[in-house]
Amino acid sequence: MSKVRSARHYRTNLRIERDNAALYDRLSELAADARLARAYRRIADGERANAAFWEERLTQMGEPVPPARIGTRVKVLTWFARRFGTDFVMPTVVRLEHADHLPTPVDREGHRDHFVERTASVTRGGRHRTQSGNTLRAAVLGANDGLVSNGSLIMGMAGAAAGDHAILLAGFAGLVAGACSMALGEWLSVNSSREFYQAQIAARAERLAVAPEDGARSLASIYRDKGMTPDAAKALATQIAERPRTALDTLVREDLGIDPDELGGSAWGAAISSFCLFALGALFPVAPYLFLSAHTAFMASIASTIAGLVLIGMGTALFTGRSMTFSIARQLGITVAAAGITYAVGHVLGTALTG
Repeated sequence: MSKVRSARHYRTNLRIERDNAALYDRLSELAADARLARAYRRIADGERANAAFWEERLTQMGEPVPPARIGTRVKVLTWFARRFGTDFVMPTVVRLEHADHLPTPVDREGHRDHFVERTASVTRGGRHRTQSGNTLRAAVLGANDGLVSNGSLIMGMAGAAAGDHAILLAGFAGLVAGACSMALGEWLSVNSSREFYQAQIAARAERLAVAPEDGARSLASIYRDKGMTPDAAKALATQIAERPRTALDTLVREDLGIDPDELGGSAWGAAISSFCLFALGALFPVAPYLFLSAHTAFMASIASTIAGLVLIGMGTALFTGRSMTFSIARQLGITVAAAGITYAVGHVLGTALTG
């Protein structure tokens, strides 16, 4: 690898480590639980050590070390954590860590092990629930679906040379129909998951009642996989198996990866949030037709859609790990392609039907 390319990789790694250190410092300040705050501080210290490693590598190459600067993602995630709690952002942070920490030719082997171990221990504590933590991601994707689908519909109607009232009617019809469809789909999805989990739990409970020794063997196997010695794993499993409810809860959590208290969350909550988020995104392209008309409304709709896409692209970058510039450009490219196709189809159909 050339010196220029190596230096670029080093600077990228340095930026990532500095951002992670700053983010975990802020999470430690905002954590409601003292144990979590200590865990976040330990992770931040590890990230600072990693940052120092890359600074040293740059210095050894004779390259200037860039000044420290807090990234936009850190600021946004800190804002969410301050208002909704650290549980809300942790799944996004974990996803970003995995996205940012893909191995590179210059990466130091094992230098990220501290993150994997400590984040896993925090997650196993049950405090960072996936259901609540993935709300940010679901919000962005739901709004994206509404904006892209309704924006394409508006472009199709405009391509067909429909009047303002027809476009407005079609836009709100698309908003309501799409939001209802999303809500129903989410309700069915969550309910189906709950029913599946309930069936799995019932099967485990029946098996424990008939053959509790099987449950003890399963627990012992789980603890051996976690690194315990066979004797210690067997002793702990035997102790847990003496309390059937505790044994069932442990098997469900460890073997199936299910939180019995949640079972995928509320179906109605998921449906309502999906409806609202889809409607919010779908409102961007149609709103200008409420106040403007003709060509002015059309241009305002395009501008409003672009503004919404920029916001969604920024939100997408928060949990994909890609740069905001790339995420925004990709979002714009996909939507322009979809809207262009529907505009062309609308224009062809409109010409054929009126000609």
